[in-house]
Amino acid sequence: MAAGKKSKVVSYTKWGYIFLIPFFLVYTVFSLIPLINTVYRSFFEMYVDGLMQVGPNFVGLQNYIYILGGDLPKFFLNTMIMWVIGFLPQILVSLLLGVWFADTQIRLKGEQFFKTVIYLPNLIMAATFSMLFYSLFSELGSVNGMINAMGGETIKFLEITWGVRGLVGLMNFLMWFGNTTIMLMAGIMGIDTSLFEAANVDGASSMQVFTKITMPLLKPIFLYVFITSMIGGLQMFDVPQILTKGLGTPNRNSLTIIMWLNNFLFSKDYGRSGALSVIMFIITGVLSFIVFRLNTRSDEY
Repeated sequence: MAAGKKSKVVSYTKWGYIFLIPFFLVYTVFSLIPLINTVYRSFFEMYVDGLMQVGPNFVGLQNYIYILGGDLPKFFLNTMIMWVIGFLPQILVSLLLGVWFADTQIRLKGEQFFKTVIYLPNLIMAATFSMLFYSLFSELGSVNGMINAMGGETIKFLEITWGVRGLVGLMNFLMWFGNTTIMLMAGIMGIDTSLFEAANVDGASSMQVFTKITMPLLKPIFLYVFITSMIGGLQMFDVPQILTKGLGTPNRNSLTIIMWLNNFLFSKDYGRSGALSVIMFIITGVLSFIVFRLNTRSDEY
C-alpha cells in the first residue's frame, strides 16, 4: 500500500435510519397525531344534540371529572373480573399443554394435529363466537333445550350477572388459550436442554424441574403473555357487546370500559370519549409498569 493512502471505511449507519423512516411516518400519521388530537379534544365540550352540534367549547378538566366521578370504577371492575375469569384457566391449561408438547420424553402421537386444533379457535372471529354462544345459552337455545328435555327448568343465563360474566370469560379462554400455548411452548423449547438432562441425572422430580428450571427461565415469556393479555382484557368489547346487545345486562354488570366508550362515540360526545381514552391509556401504562416492576424486583431478590 502506498504511503499516505488512507483506508476507506464504509459506514452503513445512515441506511439504518433510512429504513426506519417508513415506520416513523406510519407511526406519526396513524398513532402519534391521533393520540395528540384525542388529548386535545378531551378538554372540550363536543357532542351532537339531535341535528345541532354543540361546541367545541373549552371546559378544562370537566370531562375528566365527569368520567372519574361516574361509573368508571364499576365498569373497570366488570372488565377485570371477566378478564380474570378467562385468563386464569387460560394460563393454567396453556402451561400444561406447553410442557406436554415441549417434553421430548413424552412424544405425544399426533402432536402437530393437536397443535393445529387448539389454535383454530383463535382464527374464529369474536363476533362469530358471541353469536354462537348467544344461540346456545339463550332461553330458547340448545342448552336450555337439553335442560328442559331432562325435566329441568329454563335457566336465563343472559339475565344472571355471573352467568353473563362466566360466558364472556369462557369465550375469551377458548379463543386465546391456543395462542398462549404456542407462545409458552416456544419459550420452553428455547431453554437449554442440558439443564433438563442435568436435573434428570441428579434425580430431580418432574415438579422440581418445572418449578426450579422451567418457570424461572420462562418468566420473560410469561410476563409478556400476562401484560398483553391484560391490555387485551382492558380493551374487551366485541364479545360482551354482541352477547348483551350492547346493554351490559343485567344492570350493566357486564358493561366494559370500551363498551362505555362506544356509547360516547355513538352519541358523538367526542370530549368525554377523548377523556375516557386518555384515562384508559394511563391505566394501561400504570398496570403494565406495576407488573414489570414486580417482576424485576423479584429477579433482584
